[in-house]
Amino acid sequence: MARQTFFSFRYQKDNWRASIVRNSWLTQDRKASGFFDSADWEEVKKKTDSEIEKWIDSQLKGTSVTVILIGSDTAGKKWIDYEITSSHSKGNGIIGIYVHNIKDNKGKTTTRGKNPFDNWTFKKAGSVVTYPVYEWVADDGYKNLGDWIEDAAKTAGR
Repeated sequence: MARQTFFSFRYQKDNWRASIVRNSWLTQDRKASGFFDSADWEEVKKKTDSEIEKWIDSQLKGTSVTVILIGSDTAGKKWIDYEITSSHSKGNGIIGIYVHNIKDNKGKTTTRGKNPFDNWTFKKAGSVVTYPVYEWVADDGYKNLGDWIEDAAKTAGR
């Protein structure tokens, strides 16, 4: 089943890596949200916090899964945190994918960052929810991304 999926990532640091993940998703005729070009990002950054929250919420609309692409410094960033908590609140399936071992446009990798989900204890219907985290390279994300997203959606009842 095709899933509308929101991809959350640090634009300046991980855009190249995120594009590799996104493009693997789109080659399988799927839809992605949360991707925009640098001009759009520069425009969004000029908005007030309230306007940015509304913009993120509009990007999440119609999605059933949120994928957090985890780079070297993703955890604890204000808008990544907002995307995680908003996705949880709306009932999206959520997964994390470490992207530090994907080479950037200069052929470089980076260090593995902290798991951003460690900042919260998520609950659903009174039970603690743990969101799975994968390694793009080690866990063969190109082959498995669709299954990871489908599993997240099913786990969330979406």
